[in-house]
Amino acid sequence: MAPSIDKYYSARIIERRDISNDLWVIRVDPGGEYSFVPGQYATLGVVSPEKHYERAYSIVSAPHEKFLEFFVELVPQGDVTPRLYPYRVGDEFTLRKVAKGRFILDTTSDCTNHLLLATVTGVAPFVSFVRSLYRQWKDAKFQGEHKLFLLDGASRSWELGYREELNHLAAEIPWLTYVPTVSRPWEDKSWRGETGRVDDLVRKYTDSLGLTPVNTRAYLCGNPSMIENTKGILKRRGWEKEAVKEEAFFIPGKELAASR
Repeated sequence: MAPSIDKYYSARIIERRDISNDLWVIRVDPGGEYSFVPGQYATLGVVSPEKHYERAYSIVSAPHEKFLEFFVELVPQGDVTPRLYPYRVGDEFTLRKVAKGRFILDTTSDCTNHLLLATVTGVAPFVSFVRSLYRQWKDAKFQGEHKLFLLDGASRSWELGYREELNHLAAEIPWLTYVPTVSRPWEDKSWRGETGRVDDLVRKYTDSLGLTPVNTRAYLCGNPSMIENTKGILKRRGWEKEAVKEEAFFIPGKELAASR
């Protein structure tokens, strides 16, 4: 049975950028009016003869952008990404008309520092944060009173799909600090940046950047093991549960089981 037009758009891919053999970025025309808050997710679907398969994906783009953008990782045992992987420019899939999620930047507390920790595609909502604030900053609607500190991890540097963009922005704007890190430098001989897993670097950078439970909110997005390890580290360093937001992208053996 075809998905209801009351609940779904037919979204069309307008651009595809392959990052590696199992990572790619797509920009899509949503097919209609689409509103969201940076950090929220969209539900994408692929219709097959036997079933309509759906999964949620964090939105990379900012609300002011005309097209939606997604950073996707192929999960061979998954329901959606193996079906979505062959899609090229012009191909269409379903998009639920309503964005969801509470993984948004907290600007209501007294904390003006925001520690963002990501693994691979987990950087998606943070790029949305940055693009949205950058637009406001250029329009003089944001003075930089909130500062973002992003640790972006992957096994190898070419899996850091937004490193070039984030490096460029961090060099221009005073309120963004960006630290990409590679956990398998022996497989990436040309890499000269930070090394180690994101959770291994939490202590180092919270200390060197002066980030404390008193002045900082933490946001964890990506691999569940990173999230669990980091939550433990932050708890031992004094962060309360309410000061840490999380978005887990998958559980081993499943394509996506997000804490949304």
